[in-house]
Amino acid sequence: MPTLLPGSVDTAGQRATLGVLGGGQLGRMFVHAAQRLGYFTAVLEPDAKSPAGLVSHHHIQTAYDDLAGLAELARLCQAVTTEFENVPAQALQTLAQTRPVAPSAAVVGIAQNRIEEKAHFAACADVSGVTCAPYAVLETPADLQAVLDERADLLPGILKTARMGYDGKGQVRVKTTAELAAAWAELAGVACVLEKMLPLTAECSVLVARGWDGQVVSFAPQRNVHVAGILAVTHAYAGNMSPALAERARTAAVSIAQHLGYVGVLCVEFFVVDDGSEYGGLVVNEMAPRPHNSGHYTIDACDASQFDLQVHAMAGLPLPQPRQHSPAIMLNLLGDVWFGADGQRQEPDWLGVLRLPGTHLHLYGKEQARPGRKMGHLTITGPDVASVKTVARRAAELLGLPGLNDI
Repeated sequence: MPTLLPGSVDTAGQRATLGVLGGGQLGRMFVHAAQRLGYFTAVLEPDAKSPAGLVSHHHIQTAYDDLAGLAELARLCQAVTTEFENVPAQALQTLAQTRPVAPSAAVVGIAQNRIEEKAHFAACADVSGVTCAPYAVLETPADLQAVLDERADLLPGILKTARMGYDGKGQVRVKTTAELAAAWAELAGVACVLEKMLPLTAECSVLVARGWDGQVVSFAPQRNVHVAGILAVTHAYAGNMSPALAERARTAAVSIAQHLGYVGVLCVEFFVVDDGSEYGGLVVNEMAPRPHNSGHYTIDACDASQFDLQVHAMAGLPLPQPRQHSPAIMLNLLGDVWFGADGQRQEPDWLGVLRLPGTHLHLYGKEQARPGRKMGHLTITGPDVASVKTVARRAAELLGLPGLNDI
């Protein structure tokens, strides 16, 4: 792809414009990063009041697979990305006929299907140095019977739908063969994978950015804490995990991106497991072909955020190696924060939180708070890890956030 310079205008008077499929908070933060560099932006999103659509120069309010809407997005933009992996891959294929699209439809298709995703991880295990948890594919009653008869070693395990599972959705923990059969029936017999449950000690993720020319940069691994399957706390500072394990995770994530021929920002999530070694073993869990919730701290704690790098990669700009200038902890803000213990709506104690040093509040512009819905995040930065942890604990207390024991 030829370099699309910030703020440029072509001979036909067309302003340099970047497009995004999806209007959620990731699209909103991408739009902000692109606009700061001087690009115009266009969002294709059916919701009239979507977070990204409300702040973009252009909002094409159509379904993701609407051909007229896709044609309009292609007309307005010189390059297009996506802000979530469940956009129809066919829409990306359609756009790619006339415009550079990053990541590609093929890569997004892999990330949309856990069966294909795990096959990819297995295929590049020799290069990445990591593999996924032992698993079996369930697509037919015969597959289920084979697991019941021959793969009892996978129990206890987690049954996950191959498609449309995120934030703990489409997942059922099973301990026995009877529970497995019942769980698959409960999921309507859709294609699934059964993963063996491993002795986890931690979870981490790595953000990688790769350009059209193959240049790769990455952030240091983040240690993540999930509550009820949803990210609650991200620890981003030196010492959040052993240096040896962190380097293994970073190297593995870069290898996975290279193996895919990936373009854009990729997040690879890992489990740290108790394998008897000093620091534990590393198992790859899943990947997200986009910026990630666990990387939101980069907006306030780094000289280039994950969204800055997404813009650079799309536009064919050089990818600077990001530098983290402050230790950080990110607290996810779900809709639960807007409700008291009695279930009555309440206004969060923003005044108390914003009095604390080093707090950076990001609300996503969503009109309706609902339990479990991602409404924003709070990043705490400071001169040292101890002070960041102290402020993060206090902020979590004021907002009634989970994960306090892990700060």
